[in-house]
Amino acid sequence: MTTFEKIYDVVRKIPRGKVATYGQIAALAGNPKWSRVVGYALHANPDPDGIPCYRVVNRFGGLSSAFAFGGINEQERLLREDGIEFRSNGTVDLNKYLWNGL
Repeated sequence: MTTFEKIYDVVRKIPRGKVATYGQIAALAGNPKWSRVVGYALHANPDPDGIPCYRVVNRFGGLSSAFAFGGINEQERLLREDGIEFRSNGTVDLNKYLWNGL
């Protein structure tokens, strides 16, 4: 299995209504130093309908300004459709919405 496939396998498991961080995905995919690689993999996502990369946020709960599928507004829209609410500063409350990785 390639590095990207490992990353996609983990991202597919993030349930609706939850988010994960780049670092969390990297660790669960096998190497906690792969945070940037996770970003590259998500940008190259070959199956946006099957691999919900919009559920991955930064370590502060921030959205990606370079979100691969239409920018930060599209990522926010998709997360809101999942039932995720945003703080007044535009971030996701990780205490409430962070996936436990199981």
